[in-house]
Amino acid sequence: MPKKSNSRLVYSTETGNICPDCGEPKHVGKCKDTQIKGDGRVRISRETKGRKGAGVTLITGLALTPDALKVLHKKLKKRCGVGGAVKDGVLEFQGDHRTLLLELLEKEGITAKLSGG
Repeated sequence: MPKKSNSRLVYSTETGNICPDCGEPKHVGKCKDTQIKGDGRVRISRETKGRKGAGVTLITGLALTPDALKVLHKKLKKRCGVGGAVKDGVLEFQGDHRTLLLELLEKEGITAKLSGG
């Protein structure tokens, strides 16, 4: 008996979730989902942990593609006049620039809030 055309593999213990568009394991197929999932809340915080006392400002929760994150990060770094990096969807800026970054994100149309002490 021929296989039904409307049947498809939904989940496999061997490969995990299956992409509904291409049938490949999720994030491996040709229609790779590159958008980072945020929780809808953009948070700006300051952290010194693991940096020998040097403080950095972190922006988390942005639901943007990696390319869009890099473009936004470059624009914000230039405006603050500092260095930084994008690591796993988190924007890092050297120094404490929470209030300035909050203003700049609001100008970009991104609602954010200060987090931490």
